[in-house]
Amino acid sequence: MEMNVEHRIAASREQVWAALNDVATLRAAIPGCDELEATSPTSFKAAITTKVGPVKAKFKFDVTLTDIDAPNSYIIVAEGQGGAAGFANGSAAVSLRADGNDTILAYHAKANVGGKLAQLGGRLIDGTAKKLADEFFGKFSELAANPTLLERVADPADAQTAAAKAGSDAKLPTWLWALSGGCAAVLVYLLLT
Repeated sequence: MEMNVEHRIAASREQVWAALNDVATLRAAIPGCDELEATSPTSFKAAITTKVGPVKAKFKFDVTLTDIDAPNSYIIVAEGQGGAAGFANGSAAVSLRADGNDTILAYHAKANVGGKLAQLGGRLIDGTAKKLADEFFGKFSELAANPTLLERVADPADAQTAAAKAGSDAKLPTWLWALSGGCAAVLVYLLLT
């Protein structure tokens, strides 16, 4: 499956780039993220628990960033295993471009799944991926625009609550759009498409 998407974030390109490469920000924004750790400046290990229809699984991903052109673009390559639920792997070219005070985040992703996930209907998988991506971008947009949210909370799980609460305080727009991109959303997308 392939996907091309653009998303507007109310933050500078440098802020968005920093957030896309900040483990604490990504951990706080990714729905179901149990673990995210940098194993090198260009690789990560992630554990994400999610449910798609009747299939609930914890996926473990190895993620590598290549072709890095800071703060403009990179390529994400991810391989994940979910035990009996199956596997997910793929890649995405992610780019950022300034648009006034905002940043346009764009990606082109390719993904494959196998196992029980592959047996589920495409509509169910696409619907779940869209829901998770919407949750991710709501939180990620707020954290990218206001990085001090993470500084005010010690636990990344609390950062999710703080980001949701700050949405009304910061008067940031609600992001209601089709599935969009970014490092963590691409992980969710690669997991579920």
